[in-house]
Amino acid sequence: MNEQIEQFLAHLMKERELTVNTTSAYRTDLVQYMKFIQGRGTATALDADREDVMAFMIYLRERKYSNATVARRTAAVKSFYAFLFSIRAVSIDPTTTIESPRVEREVPKSLTPVQVDELMELPLRSRTPDRMRDRAMFEVLYATGMRVSELVGLNIGDVDLTKKMVHCVGKAQKVRMIPLSESAVTAVEEYRDNARSQLVKDGEGDADTLFVNHRGGRLTRQGFWLILKQYADELGVSDLNPHMLRHSFAAHMITSGVDLRRVQTLLGHASLSTTQIYAQTINVASPK
Repeated sequence: MNEQIEQFLAHLMKERELTVNTTSAYRTDLVQYMKFIQGRGTATALDADREDVMAFMIYLRERKYSNATVARRTAAVKSFYAFLFSIRAVSIDPTTTIESPRVEREVPKSLTPVQVDELMELPLRSRTPDRMRDRAMFEVLYATGMRVSELVGLNIGDVDLTKKMVHCVGKAQKVRMIPLSESAVTAVEEYRDNARSQLVKDGEGDADTLFVNHRGGRLTRQGFWLILKQYADELGVSDLNPHMLRHSFAAHMITSGVDLRRVQTLLGHASLSTTQIYAQTINVASPK
């Protein structure tokens, strides 16, 4: 059965162009499902019926999993059986009459424009190489709405300061060109020319990497999170997280009147419905 799960995951990556992280989440969900039904005495997923799947959903609820988690794991199981049915590994899909729980999507938390300004000013309190790097990263994130994984993946050649554009490789290796603000251009130029070389010591770092850590290597998502956490304490926003600047970019663009389709393109969303959640920020910010 592990072989069939791996076959399904390979299908997701190839046909649906899902990322490694998303595929890994599917694997975790399906492994939990397999362990559950085997605990009920069902040998394999091929032997499972509708009652097994329903029992799994009830089990998740009894364990106090959130609606979003139950919905995601149910969707993973349904997708798995749809795949097994398509390759004729099962003659009946036991999930066809099972609906995933409905989840009300909350408006992502974002910073106010004033908080964004304050965050951008914090690194300037001490003009050390790492703080100049931090300022450049924050400016680029807020100016582009990039994901942190996209930010730390940038190479020097991906940023054209003359044209004020950044070449971004997103999910499923899809490329998008995103404009940079004047303040982002200034911050990146200052970091590149005056600070980066001090972080890349004795030629140890990657010559192409834009944002490097204190050892000169490419900064990781986890490394960025630790850096941001320090500024969260200074800013007084305890729940500040790496996604908040992306959310702030989207929310502020929409409240400024930018077309949703344009915001969708800049964010790299495959579906407009994903972007539309930010439209609620207008009502949240200005309730009638």
